[in-house]
Amino acid sequence: MTEKRNIHALIEKEAPSLNNLLDPNDVKEFKAMTSELRDTWTKKQVFRTETEMRMSVLQDMKYPTKAAKYWQCVREQNVFLENLMSLSFECRRNEVKLKRLEQKLEKEEDPIKKELYQIDIDEKRYGLANMQLIARDRMREIKLWSALKKEFDDGSFDTKDVNTHQLESYHHIMKNKAETLTSGSSQPEVFNVLGQLKTIERVKKSGEMIYNKKEQISHDDLGSKPE
Repeated sequence: MTEKRNIHALIEKEAPSLNNLLDPNDVKEFKAMTSELRDTWTKKQVFRTETEMRMSVLQDMKYPTKAAKYWQCVREQNVFLENLMSLSFECRRNEVKLKRLEQKLEKEEDPIKKELYQIDIDEKRYGLANMQLIARDRMREIKLWSALKKEFDDGSFDTKDVNTHQLESYHHIMKNKAETLTSGSSQPEVFNVLGQLKTIERVKKSGEMIYNKKEQISHDDLGSKPE
C-alpha cells in the first residue's frame, strides 16, 4: 500500500500527462504547486466539524434535552461506524485489484497494454489514498461523537434504552414547534404539531407508557404468543 495520505508523488507523476489537458504555462504552474496542492488535499474538510455537529445537528430546538442529544450522538456515531466498516471492505477489495493489475503489468509484453495497466494502477493508488483520507476523517468524527456522548451523559437519564427519554424530549420538541406556528402555517402542519403535543400531554398525565408501569413488560413478553 502507498504511504497513507501521501499523494505528492502521485500528483508529480500525473503532472506531465496534464499536457493533454492544459497549456504549457498551466502545467508548469501546476508542477510548482504540487506541495501546496498536497497540503490542500490533506487538510480539506471531508465531514462535519465540531461546530457543525453542535450547532446544526444537535441544535437545541430539535434536541432540547441532554438525553435527546446523547441518543442522536449514538445514531450519528453508528452511521459513521457502519460506513467506516464498508469503506474498509472496499479498501481491501481495491488493494487486491491493485495487486492483480501489478501482476498483469509485470507479465505483459505489449507496450500499449502495459501503458494502460499503469494508468489503471495509478488511478487505483489515488483511489486508495482518497479512501485513507476519508477513513481518517470518519474516525475523527466517531471520536468526536464519543466525546459528546460523555459530555451529555450526566447520569440523569437512561443510556441503555432510547425509548425511556423520548416522551419528555418529544414534549419539549413539540412545544418548540408549537411556538413557531403562525397564521401562515399550513393546516396539515398545525394539525400534526398540535395533535402530537396534545397526545404527549395526555399520555404523560395518564402514565400509560409501558416503561412507567410497576411491572414492565419485557421484550420477550411483547413478542410471545399465548399457548
